[in-house]
Order: sequence, then structure tokens, then C-alpha cells
Amino acid sequence: MRGLGPRAKRSVKAASTAVAGLAALGLSLSACSTGGSGARDEGPARSEPVVSASPAPSSSVRVPKKIDAVRLVKEDPKVSSAVKRDLKPCAGKTYPVDVSYGNLTGGTAADVVVNVLTCADAVGIGSYVYRAQGGRYENVFTAEEPASVYTEIDRGDLVVTKQLYEEGDSVAYPSGEEVITYRWSSHRFTETERTRNDFSNAVGGEEPAPEAG
Repeated sequence: MRGLGPRAKRSVKAASTAVAGLAALGLSLSACSTGGSGARDEGPARSEPVVSASPAPSSSVRVPKKIDAVRLVKEDPKVSSAVKRDLKPCAGKTYPVDVSYGNLTGGTAADVVVNVLTCADAVGIGSYVYRAQGGRYENVFTAEEPASVYTEIDRGDLVVTKQLYEEGDSVAYPSGEEVITYRWSSHRFTETERTRNDFSNAVGGEEPAPEAG
């Protein structure tokens, strides 16, 4: 979605989910009136402190009840000192991190995806994937960008979105984005697909600066 940071994208996604939820509720009530029974989806395990978390993965993997994502990142030697330095509470004790759980590496325990954001505009500055190994979590993927990077789980694949900025672009209006898909293979993530979207500044963007006359 052009010009929107991860938080804005999640707002749109949440609205779509709400509409779908209302439709599902109608079907459930109809089933009850005819003797059927509806199903109830449980939400994901949520670590403290976390801005938001993705829906729980399938029952084929074990989801941890609590993950201290902030501690995980700060104690990770693969995370840059710049990201660790910027990882501070936005308000009170709430840190700007998103945590997702899903089956990415084929293990029995859910993998953990952590996105570190900025407080001001929710721009992703670091994305990390942790795999459960012998009672601890091992970093198996790192993506850090000076501009914007955000990682999501999509049907077992790891999808990394990088905003592309040219000189003069604001954070809200990048010139484009690159979407890279990875799949776990031979004990590591391998790139399987890469697409690039170039955005037009003519629609919904900023007015170009006037030329000197």
C-alpha cells in the first residue's frame, strides 16, 4: 500500500478482518438456529511488552505462552548496536515491537518474527526471525535497513518489504518498495521471489518542489 508504514497497513488489515468477522458471526448464528455449532478462534500468545501480534499459527506447532521480544533482541549479538540503542519505550513501558508466531522452519515449536519500529511514525528499522533450539531461541534471519523494513509470515513463507526512498522523499511517501520472499531450505532461508513496485508522485503524493526561475 503506497505511502503507508507498517502501522497504517495493519490498520487497514484490521478493518478488513473486522468486516470478515461480522460476516462469520452471521453464519455462526444461522448455524445455531438450525442445530449447528460455530467454531471459535483463539488469539495468539502475546508477549509483554508488544505493540501487536499476528494470529496464532496452525496447531501443528507449539506456540509459546510468553516471549520477551525486547530482551531477545537486546541480547542478540546479531542485532546492530544502532537498533539496540533506538529500542526504547514509546510511552510508559510499551516498546515499539511487533511479534508474530508461525511455522517457518518446520520445527515443532513456533518460530518468532520480531519487527522493531520507530515510535514517531512506526517505520521498521529491523526484522529478525528466531528458531527454537534446545530450550533457547537462535537468530536465523536478520534484515536491518536505514530507511524502512518490515517482515511478515505468509503461508509458511517469510516476506520482507523494504521501502525505497529517493532524495527528497518523506517517510510517508517513498518512491517505491521491494518485496522479497524467502523459504526455509537446507537450514537457512533462501530467496525465492523478488518484486519491485515504483510509485507515482502524481497521485496522492507530495507536490514536487518548484524549479528556480
